[in-house]
Amino acid sequence: MAMKTLEYLRGISAEDCRKLRARGIRHTNQLLHVVTLDIDRQRLSSRTGISPERLLEFGRQCALLEISGMERFVPIVRRLGITSLKILKQMDSDELHAKVVDAVGLAGAPSLSMVQYWISQARTCDTLEEPEATPAQSESHPPSRGFAGYSPDSAGESRTRPAPVAPRVL
Repeated sequence: MAMKTLEYLRGISAEDCRKLRARGIRHTNQLLHVVTLDIDRQRLSSRTGISPERLLEFGRQCALLEISGMERFVPIVRRLGITSLKILKQMDSDELHAKVVDAVGLAGAPSLSMVQYWISQARTCDTLEEPEATPAQSESHPPSRGFAGYSPDSAGESRTRPAPVAPRVL
């Protein structure tokens, strides 16, 4: 877990740092935890004046810093277009390793096993909640009503509701 000061984040201003510190956020891992959910970004935005989009971008950078062994390579990986854990977890390790070697040279590059480790960590880490889908997307998939997993119009699926679970007596 990388505990970096806020100034380590690309694009953050001294004013942004001051506003976040006034809310008790002093390090990147603290910022990551308060911007994980969209509703939390909205709330923090209203209290600091930093846009939710910028908070999401800062959160993405913080998440990359959480990957063990990647801290030194975050600027390079971001230049290669990998700006979030969501993108990193979809990468092919051989391809990413080749790109990093091309960018920094073989002597300064991480080993292939290290790049594989980055990707495996990204696959197990919690990701940031992305902003809501556009209205066109949400209209094509209306939310289901009733019990979780129960949809009255689902074809081919059981139309019975799950049995209620009895409360546990301790």
